[in-house]
Amino acid sequence: MAGQSLASALPQLAIAGRWSAAERGAAQAIGFEVLRGLGRAQAVLCALHSKRIKPPELEQLLLVAIALLTAPGNPQGDSAGPLPLYPEHTLINQAVQACALRPKTRQGRGLVNALLRRLQAEREHLLQTALLADAARYNHPAWWVQRVRAAYPQDWANLLDLAAQRPAMALRVNARWGDRNAYLALLRTQGLHATAPETPGLEQALILHRPAPVQDLPLFEAGAVSVQDASAQLAAGLLDARDGMRVLDACAAPGGKTAHILERADCEVLALDHDAARAERIAGALARLRLPRVQVVAANAAQTGTWWDGRAFDRILLDAPCSASGIVRRHPDIRWLRQDSDIPALAAQQTALLEALWPLLAPGGRLLYATCSVFPEEGSEQAAAFLRRHGDALAWTAPGQILPSRLPEHDGFFYALFAKRTEHRNHPLA
Repeated sequence: MAGQSLASALPQLAIAGRWSAAERGAAQAIGFEVLRGLGRAQAVLCALHSKRIKPPELEQLLLVAIALLTAPGNPQGDSAGPLPLYPEHTLINQAVQACALRPKTRQGRGLVNALLRRLQAEREHLLQTALLADAARYNHPAWWVQRVRAAYPQDWANLLDLAAQRPAMALRVNARWGDRNAYLALLRTQGLHATAPETPGLEQALILHRPAPVQDLPLFEAGAVSVQDASAQLAAGLLDARDGMRVLDACAAPGGKTAHILERADCEVLALDHDAARAERIAGALARLRLPRVQVVAANAAQTGTWWDGRAFDRILLDAPCSASGIVRRHPDIRWLRQDSDIPALAAQQTALLEALWPLLAPGGRLLYATCSVFPEEGSEQAAAFLRRHGDALAWTAPGQILPSRLPEHDGFFYALFAKRTEHRNHPLA
């Protein structure tokens, strides 16, 4: 609620609280579940108590309890996902007990008990009233709902509903280790089951029937497999880097796509990321997968004068910074962290990156532009504007906008592939 991502906040709390791995996992599961239903919880709390509740810690505790009490699956106390949805009396009892753990919330036990008991008694009426507002019905800010509705007048409601569901867990089998059929058989020996998608470009992908901790995946530490969304796995095939080519991965951290490129071909890769701490993770990812080391540089890709050596690239992958609106199933805090004004600002940043990197591409080379977004400003509109600005760019075959409402095992992604004309008009790319 203070503007920090859950991915950043949880490790800090774990260190401060000396959490075990199991405790951190529980906190993350609860946090994710609450964020998936935060709009609904806020509207219900407003219906229960019209005045602002103080201190803020007490209000947050109530939102956690209300989000879990009203989550799909309650009050039956069952769930298809990793978080058990507890019976109502258990949740209410635990919420009241939690008030006693902090001096700031200790005096609020009576209020918490009264409000949650009222919710238990008037659940259907309160939900019916609360869900009249789009932010509560779809658990996204109103501006987000309006943008999705305008962009996808046929699919918008389904797209927003899907964002509340837990995502599929996709694996990428390391091609240097073996094929996915061999790994599929290995999974079965561990009691894990998966499906091999038939989508072109996903020849090494597996979709687990149920998510599993990475430590339970056979040969994970030995580099046989990685966790990577199905949509993200399309990038390396679209880029089509081949042995001996010089490749730029312009926004590379944490290194999943860099690794996939190297699993497919022996390339000279330069991996950039503006965040030095995130850039350090790239080397670790490649080491686990037993892949060749690459040159990793912490730099702003748009400021080419600070890192480019003047040699052109045969392939450029620009997985550009974006709203991440396509991966809210995986990161449900994104929708609450973003502001409407972020979208044009991010689109301008993407334009600057495209303009800076296009001159670095060799004639006949290809640049793959990717975002994990469902907003056209960061996808189709950005690609169309780029082609209008550059007469030496040709649109190559690419998926364009990928939507979870049409491909449920995928996150929301956009891909555009541009080929640079050569100087000779009789060249195939001319």
